[in-house]
Amino acid sequence: MPNGERALSVAHLLAPAPFGGLETVVSTLAPAQVQAGADVTVCLVLTPGQTEEHSVARALRDTGVSVESWEIPVRGYREERARVTDLVGRKSLGVLHTHGYRPDVVDAPVARRMGVATMSTVHGRIGGTWKGRVYEWVQARAFRAFSGVIVVSEELERELQEEGVPADRVHLLPNAWEPTLPPLSRPSARQRLGLPEDVPVVGWLGRMSPEKAPEVLVRAAARVRDPSALYSFIGDGPDRKVCEGLVRDEGLGGKVYFHGEIPDASRFLSAFDVFVLSSWTEGTPMALLEAISAGVPVVTTAVGGIPAVVSEHEARLCEAGSFEEIARAIDDVLSKPGAARARALAAKERLETDFAVAPWAQRHLDLYRALVNGS
Repeated sequence: MPNGERALSVAHLLAPAPFGGLETVVSTLAPAQVQAGADVTVCLVLTPGQTEEHSVARALRDTGVSVESWEIPVRGYREERARVTDLVGRKSLGVLHTHGYRPDVVDAPVARRMGVATMSTVHGRIGGTWKGRVYEWVQARAFRAFSGVIVVSEELERELQEEGVPADRVHLLPNAWEPTLPPLSRPSARQRLGLPEDVPVVGWLGRMSPEKAPEVLVRAAARVRDPSALYSFIGDGPDRKVCEGLVRDEGLGGKVYFHGEIPDASRFLSAFDVFVLSSWTEGTPMALLEAISAGVPVVTTAVGGIPAVVSEHEARLCEAGSFEEIARAIDDVLSKPGAARARALAAKERLETDFAVAPWAQRHLDLYRALVNGS
């Protein structure tokens, strides 16, 4: 930044889940923007009475990012908008960057009325239920008023343009990744997950919801040839009960572990011999980047932005919903560990080359400055 030039003031605003890809993106992006010279605040819209420090706040501690935790009732929209008004004036905000449906729809209009540039990132689409489709329709209409919208895959770029968001406001910028915490050793990760050391473990990480398709892995598990393999699910959500029922139906009792939500879950990926991403839809999934960074062989569906992250040279790519194909891919990884390790190494080398954080953060700042300057 030239001498005398004021640092760009940026705020990221989100209503975070306990952990997840969106939360990891913000936790990675905000400190990198501080390193690049921006004045960055992260605002978390939380439910009242939350006693534990949120994982995003913990991750940003001592990074130079200012963190504000706002306890807002579920429908406390007036109070939330008042907080945004105060934030804009107090921080002399140049850009408000929202993440997720609620901040996009409720909060961004407040900043725009005060002359602040607004940016949103579309991390992925849920769809599926009629309620999810309505939310996405409302959100897409809101995007038409934004100064800019970042998407993390070409598929999302096409979808937003088809939904009426002006093409010149949509910017393709896949996610980046760098480890913020050292991974646990394999023995330590397995011990803390309650997994035996001497058997192959197939792992899954994410929100257990329909678009993430955890039940597809359960069905695949029943068709994997290796009878000693165990299956480890880190995460929670509405589809957990569905998966637990399938475990009983498929005769997998004692072979499938449901660990629930675990703070800093990426540290535990070292416990796995195979990481499976079974989603129906994705942007650039952070769980995939985390698994690659941990050096774990990957089996994934070829949806959304995933083929831009890994090819057949770096992972086993499968059709979404095909538990038979996923089972065969797991068998291939477990029966040919040398080839699987070679793919994992190639994926990690590509991650470190093509998905570095510093240029990713700088690209965000370049977009912000173009919005602020009206260019």
